[in-house]
Amino acid sequence: MRHRVVVLALDGVIPFELGIPQRIFGLARRPEEPGRGEKLYDVVTCSMRPPGPVRTDADFSILVEHGPDALATADTVVVPASYELGSVHEEGRLTDELAAALSRIRPGTRMVSICTGGYVLAAAGYLDGRPATTHWSSADHFQRLFPKVRVDPDVLFIDDGDVLTSAGVAAGIDLCLHILRRDHGTAVANEVARRTVVPPHRDGGQAQFVRRPLPEAGLATTTNARAWALGRLEQPILLRDMARQESMSVRTFTRRFREESGISPGQWLTQQRVERARHLLESTDLSVDQVAQDSGFGTATSLRQHVQAALGVPPTVYRRTFRARSTGRPAVPSETRPVA
Repeated sequence: MRHRVVVLALDGVIPFELGIPQRIFGLARRPEEPGRGEKLYDVVTCSMRPPGPVRTDADFSILVEHGPDALATADTVVVPASYELGSVHEEGRLTDELAAALSRIRPGTRMVSICTGGYVLAAAGYLDGRPATTHWSSADHFQRLFPKVRVDPDVLFIDDGDVLTSAGVAAGIDLCLHILRRDHGTAVANEVARRTVVPPHRDGGQAQFVRRPLPEAGLATTTNARAWALGRLEQPILLRDMARQESMSVRTFTRRFREESGISPGQWLTQQRVERARHLLESTDLSVDQVAQDSGFGTATSLRQHVQAALGVPPTVYRRTFRARSTGRPAVPSETRPVA
């Protein structure tokens, strides 16, 4: 049976965020036939009341054809942001109606929130004692309202195994792609990213709020340096060599790179090398030593350290898990470490 994703549409829901799970999970196909093969997920939208209209934060309502009983069928529940959370947002307390709907969710169901949908998970107790994030503008209020939650306001998303939370809007896309990658590997996630014309991977630890996301007019960017580095990840890459591609000093390049991406050049290089290693582990039979060489980590020891830190499992376990992805089971064990 396909993995079933149930999206809970609450009054005041943001239409953009409501559509993210359907778009990302709904496009996912088995890697043998990208874009045409068997669907990997069933995606259903429900409300906390019997089927009918649900208000959005826009000038239209949506007709939801499933009521709260759909939550009892979910393998994953996604709660997008809403601007009408009422007592949830003001007091950290579920309404009786919402509590009754959430009570239908089976134990062990994976819980996911997008943006301020995390308020619902927190009010229901899913985030007690756990790391979580939300939109940066709501983080202080969120922490005051839910002191048991370990709020990180600076990251795009947090994977805490069976509970995952994201920052606002586009970070919901990043989180859904991360879940897809975790369940079925980089090939499936990258194909969906290509079809939706979004970046295939932004690490969860990347800053969600970059004060100058676009370079000032007339100033050089770091795009050429990144393209240059991606073409030679298997080789030693020094910071001064990257800076030279943009005719900048190391200091200026480092500052500009962080301003544009939210992370340092070293962090970015490690992310790209982990992604290269993931691809090679999933799609080739190269030895771990060769994967280490081809991804730029140099030695198997270094590869193991970085893959373990990023994915929570060593390379051999990661490869073995994805060799069995056709069974339909989640591809990475539930004890995967938080991304951020």
